[in-house]
Amino acid sequence: MGPMRAAREFVLGLKREGLLQATGQIAVRLYGSLALTGIGHGTDRAVLAGLEGAEPETVDPDSIEPLLRRIRTDGRIKLLGEREIAFDEPMQLLFMRHERLPRHSNGMRFTALADDLRVLREEDYYSVGGGFIVRGDESEASGTGVHAAAPPYPFTSGGELLAQCREHGLELYELVLANERTWRPEEEVRAGLLHLWKVMQACVERGFRQTGHLPGVLKVRRRAPKMYRVLTESKEVSALDAMDWVNAFALAVNEENAAGGRVVTAPTNGAAGIVPAVMHFYMRFEPGANDAGIVRFLLCAAAIGMLYKRNASISGAEMGCMGEVGVACSMAAAGLVAALHGTNEQIENAAEIGMEHNLGLTCDPVAGLVQIPCIERNAMGAVKAINAARLAMRGDGTHKVSLDQVIATMRQTGLDMQTIYKETSQGGLAVNVPEC
Repeated sequence: MGPMRAAREFVLGLKREGLLQATGQIAVRLYGSLALTGIGHGTDRAVLAGLEGAEPETVDPDSIEPLLRRIRTDGRIKLLGEREIAFDEPMQLLFMRHERLPRHSNGMRFTALADDLRVLREEDYYSVGGGFIVRGDESEASGTGVHAAAPPYPFTSGGELLAQCREHGLELYELVLANERTWRPEEEVRAGLLHLWKVMQACVERGFRQTGHLPGVLKVRRRAPKMYRVLTESKEVSALDAMDWVNAFALAVNEENAAGGRVVTAPTNGAAGIVPAVMHFYMRFEPGANDAGIVRFLLCAAAIGMLYKRNASISGAEMGCMGEVGVACSMAAAGLVAALHGTNEQIENAAEIGMEHNLGLTCDPVAGLVQIPCIERNAMGAVKAINAARLAMRGDGTHKVSLDQVIATMRQTGLDMQTIYKETSQGGLAVNVPEC
């Protein structure tokens, strides 16, 4: 998502500056983790689609393959669908596997040249996790909605969040909702959250319908469709049925992600199955579950995600998989407690448990694909999130390790972790499991 957005933003910049029609060539260089795992993560596909104007939120996933086939067959690309130029992919989309840009491992450099090879515009972008991008030396992620108006209840830590709730007599979701009302009407906030839930449901449904192998050299077979058939056709009732359904929900989403389908970053694509799997668990197995609970879930999960993004990172290239699956587990655990009317302290406790037992989790995708161990890891993370929520709700919210302490520990662990374990496919399972 980040590379697609960056590519589109670059050519939109050309158009804004009146340079689009003068552009004769486009060169793209991918650095660091994007270069090392880019093909397996679909970065090349995303960049080409983005150059043609595609957006993650609106592009039809089924349109990507024909678009790529046309570009690669004709050797030409249509910038924003308007300006058609020659494009030699092996020479103009380069994977700089032995270099990285200074700010972040997920770096990209776009260059537009005139027919006489004069540089018209050059820009660096960084994909910092969750589909967010940063241009050059910008301090804020592009498209995150930075507003002039300050929210009524600002917070930068879990401690501050709980203190604000206590001081103003608010439940955690109420505080987040009040902050969101600074920038948009409450009805719009609720509608937007329920739209996200609808997209998550559609992703699961599509994942249950698709069959066959996932793309790539590993030839991993989709498992979610068979699990769904077994669960729906079985007449036996097991105490572990709920766990089986959670596994199926998570696998469905992440198999769609591996196949290039539409997912909701929560907080990233690689960890996109955990939050929707736990939300599906809530709606299917919790008595009294409703859309109001979904809204509470997402508001509180978002608050927890904000804390990780501000005080550590949600990027596997910076933190390893604890920055993706670990954060998603923490968010989902907090969200589930909120949906079940847990206290603010229980929400914070669940989030802490969710991360504490993911500390040190490496990102080591085999063959650079988001398949092994990524897909199963989402199923494990979803089950762990539910258990974290249950543990928190069996207590009164008091605990020895705070969420802030576990986030600080996560950040330090990520900094200490060797680069080969941070989305490079140069260590761990990636070098100990044959690719074919």
